[in-house]
Amino acid sequence: MEPLTKAQQELYDWLVDYIQNSHHSPSIRQMMKAMNLRSPAPIQSRLEKLRNKGYIDWTEGQARTLRILRHENTGIPILGSITAGGLVEPFSDIQERLDLVAFKDRSQYFALKVVGDSMVEDFIREGDIAILQPLETGDKVKNGKIVAARVEGHGTTLKRYYQEGGWVALQPANRRYQTLEVKAEEVEVQGILVGMWRAYQ
Repeated sequence: MEPLTKAQQELYDWLVDYIQNSHHSPSIRQMMKAMNLRSPAPIQSRLEKLRNKGYIDWTEGQARTLRILRHENTGIPILGSITAGGLVEPFSDIQERLDLVAFKDRSQYFALKVVGDSMVEDFIREGDIAILQPLETGDKVKNGKIVAARVEGHGTTLKRYYQEGGWVALQPANRRYQTLEVKAEEVEVQGILVGMWRAYQ
């Protein structure tokens, strides 16, 4: 696909974000305001270039029919790998994205690739993609939920969460692994499991 100029990329990125969040296309006036322009001519020129390069399209003679044809950054961000065995270092940078129609426009989710076999009795296998929802400030985790939990001084792991008083138990779903018991202040729940994705080749 033909690359974009800086001005075209700026408008394109804004259009993608706007349409994903609003579920409809913006008006020319809204685009002008977003790009800090006083005339519609530059917007119309950029739109034509984006259309000619295959990034967007619209229906002639109908308002607000602009649609995105291709966007490489859509989908749920895969932030790294998470062990289902021992502990690993916490995830950091987005490495790739998982594009699932069922989770379209649900940007509050993130995904981690499972490493290890400690959750196999919950049908979670190595190589699966765990889809998680971050906790809001002040939210509490219900006992029995599968979570991505970061243990202070160790790393992040996928386990069932149980808290009693000042202690947290991170329970595997594989009899070969032992439950990890740590002080509650040493555990940070980074997300609650809301779905799994497994690709078959």
